[in-house]
Amino acid sequence: MTNSNRVGGKVALVTGAGSGIGKATAILLAQEGAKVAVTDINLASAEATRDEILANGGVSIAYEQDVSLEEPWQTITNDILANWGSLSILVNNAGIAITNNCDEMSFADWRKLMSINLDGVFLGTKYGVIAMKKGTGGSIINISSAAGHKAIPGGSAYCASKTAVQMLSKSVALECAQNDSNIRVNSVSPGGVMTAIWQSTDFWKKVKEKSVDDKVFWDAMAKGIPLKRFAQSEEIAQVILYLASDASGFVTATDFLIDGGYSA
Repeated sequence: MTNSNRVGGKVALVTGAGSGIGKATAILLAQEGAKVAVTDINLASAEATRDEILANGGVSIAYEQDVSLEEPWQTITNDILANWGSLSILVNNAGIAITNNCDEMSFADWRKLMSINLDGVFLGTKYGVIAMKKGTGGSIINISSAAGHKAIPGGSAYCASKTAVQMLSKSVALECAQNDSNIRVNSVSPGGVMTAIWQSTDFWKKVKEKSVDDKVFWDAMAKGIPLKRFAQSEEIAQVILYLASDASGFVTATDFLIDGGYSA
């Protein structure tokens, strides 16, 4: 644990914490003093993150969770309150990417993406607010995307879901401010980050047909980024840590764009 202890004594819940940004965020919050509940659709992945936190002296518990279902949100938040007494940080990170042109995308794929990327964030935000109102407030950080700022071909569903996350976050932030609940809500919009989600895209598959070298993919994608590289998950986690900490006490209803200049 670091000396700064920026979220010491706080209780956090991070979804999609089995890999990528979610994992990096859960580990960083634990290093900075928070008790961290990690959830993932893949229980083994969540447990691996939990075990890494425990091995480094942190406090953590793991849950299997499909964020698109309401009942697990009720069960998990109630369990956190029963075990740790409060919930003061919520990171709605779980998400998927399905890329296809609008006229070629099935309605089933559209609804699947929306159920996780948008419904899951709505449910998490709803039950996060309910849990935080039982305590002294807290910070909700919803993961959007630079694709919610700048459209991409084949990204109609993904872009729509991520823009919606930004406006959902802003609206709930204003509701919480009006109610004097001491709950802040913000979103974070990463650009290209070196995570496994890219491997589900058509672009990845096309590149892999030409070469087995993953570096070809990352280099090709980075050409459109002014900083000429993809971000590391840990760099996004640092911004999430700031929003989770008291250092951002006057920050709410804001979207933090972290894209290396891509959308400029």
